Amino acid sequence: METLKGKECVEALLDKMKLKLLPFEGFQPHLVIIRVGDNPSDISYEKGAMKRMEKAGIRASNYRFDADVDPDKFMEAFRYLNNDEDVDGILIFRPLPKHLDEKLICNTIDPVKDMDCISPVNQAKLFAGDESGYAPCTAEAVMELLKTYHIDPAGKEVAIIGRSMVIGKPLAMLMIKANATVTVCHTKTKDIESVCRRADIVVACAGSAKMVTPAFLKNDAVVIDVGINVDKDGNLVGDVDFDAVKDVASAASPVPGGVGMITTSVLAMHVIKAALMRRELPEN
Repeated sequence: METLKGKECVEALLDKMKLKLLPFEGFQPHLVIIRVGDNPSDISYEKGAMKRMEKAGIRASNYRFDADVDPDKFMEAFRYLNNDEDVDGILIFRPLPKHLDEKLICNTIDPVKDMDCISPVNQAKLFAGDESGYAPCTAEAVMELLKTYHIDPAGKEVAIIGRSMVIGKPLAMLMIKANATVTVCHTKTKDIESVCRRADIVVACAGSAKMVTPAFLKNDAVVIDVGINVDKDGNLVGDVDFDAVKDVASAASPVPGGVGMITTSVLAMHVIKAALMRRELPEN
């Protein structure tokens, strides 16, 4: 079984980013990261994103708010950043505390600055196949990983386990655009194992540790693991039982070291795209 590591994909994307910015010497796109509270996974992602932006030649700023931040003060700061001409992209960690109006924030964000597809405008563009918007970073990271390893979804059956607006549904749209035949599975899917066994590519994004076993796969299936879970021993594991599927799958992505590490590179690509678009500069 081939292990689909994220490192090769990250390196390829970094080269692509440098080429895009090469004609604009000294030009640095600007990303703002907004975090409310101290969720450990958000802090970890933030640190990784900051490092990736630096490598890509992108300026990144952090705006941190207490978990009990006053809603009016938060919206005042958010609107300021949303309207600031110096800001090219905005990433907001979600879910937000319940006392903040997340729907209002999603409806307010400038679609051009919306780096992770929370705006209804970008969501509509995604479902319409309009590439002027942005797909969620993790969903797009799956497609970039397949591209790096020359795995073409066209004409193949794809089973996606999970139907969230963060990964499952957007990924289904990206797969359809790539000419795959897609089945989206979820908690109400009957006999989910047999449904997945029809698929050439299985993507697990259910948030359930090691749920995907050999019973979910036909011989030589490709398995992409998007899950991030912590097992009883405190180890980071995916939604796929990686060791168990080795004798069945032709290729599989590991956790950690797979899709997760690609998402910040996709984020950086979105920031560069937004910066060039806002300044009406051509993309290479």
